[in-house]
Amino acid sequence: MEENDFVSIWLEESGNPAIEELTQLNLDMASKAEKTLADKGLSENDLAVSLDINADEIKRWLIGRHPFSIKTLKEISATLADY
Repeated sequence: MEENDFVSIWLEESGNPAIEELTQLNLDMASKAEKTLADKGLSENDLAVSLDINADEIKRWLIGRHPFSIKTLKEISATLADY
């Protein structure tokens, strides 16, 4: 990138709203997933089996160590709605 790239300068000073929005969406989904699992007496493993995803991956998602993809967000939302 060029030193005087106005977009890069703006992003450095202001952050990236799209990334911040996606980060917040990930945190919201993790919180919703944890709450729904607890309310229904389900485990992280139950969600992993429903989504056909490794349980360790679910754990990383729920503690915020791995971001959700849009596809995964939709799958989790649909799965939680079915419980």
